[in-house]
Amino acid sequence: MSTREARSIMEDPKVATDDSRAPAAPPTQVTVTAGGTSPVPRADEVAGPHPMLTRDLNAYFGSHHVVEGVNLVFPSNTVTALIGPSGCGKSTFLRCLNRMHELIPGARATGDVELHGQDIYGKDADPVAVRRAVGMVFQRPNPFPTKSIADNVLAGPKFMRVKMGRDGRDELIERTLRGAGLWDEVKNRLDAPAGGLSGGQQQRLCIARALAVEPDVLLMDEPCSALDPQSTLRVEDLIRELSERLTIVIVTHNMQQAARVSEYTAFFTIEEEGQPGRLIETGPTREIFGNPQNPRTEAYVTGRFG
Repeated sequence: MSTREARSIMEDPKVATDDSRAPAAPPTQVTVTAGGTSPVPRADEVAGPHPMLTRDLNAYFGSHHVVEGVNLVFPSNTVTALIGPSGCGKSTFLRCLNRMHELIPGARATGDVELHGQDIYGKDADPVAVRRAVGMVFQRPNPFPTKSIADNVLAGPKFMRVKMGRDGRDELIERTLRGAGLWDEVKNRLDAPAGGLSGGQQQRLCIARALAVEPDVLLMDEPCSALDPQSTLRVEDLIRELSERLTIVIVTHNMQQAARVSEYTAFFTIEEEGQPGRLIETGPTREIFGNPQNPRTEAYVTGRFG
């Protein structure tokens, strides 16, 4: 077990960061039956490490049931794309994975979300520690525009009260900006306001900000929807690079993007207006797009509906 996996989501998040990570075995995704969701198998039934999984996850806004009974395993060091028509609960499901859903008044989730075998909704789980281990990048770039580029990177560690000296801060800034593919573009203006960056640069800065607290899992909610094609390709390249050391879950409406960046794809849909979104089929991306088992999946990925 790696140092990162050994860190408990139950502990106080005010700890020093650790960059060690154990090598991952080749992962295998769980296939869901064509009729809908199926029980998540035991850990020993899934090849390779899998830092996160959900069991019978449901999400609600008040009395409105928006996501029903989702069972998914996210293998280590892979990208899983969540696809499906608007309103089927993809983004809501994503926010449940790091307890951001509950921040919306009246919102709640039931079922289990396990991170390294620990229930992130358990009574002793620390939501702050959960959100440190499971980072989030949103649809539109949201840096702190008046803060400097450097201060944006340091925002997470400062909030977590991670103690660092000047050399440690400098090393963290450079390492995370390099990790986000942004260092060479901004290294001579780290004190400049983040609001002066282009849209694509701002999104990569937000990725750097998420990386600064060294998450195990990175959630991305349509991270390229507000970007131009060139910036989109830069972010896609970055996603592939980051998946060498992180588990990434991305919501996207772009089928080509899902095919380009992900190893696994999960298709969500709704039967009728007002019904909850359900996971219909999941598996290796090449199979979901090339040989889907469910006719609803085939209709969606071929553009016949959605």
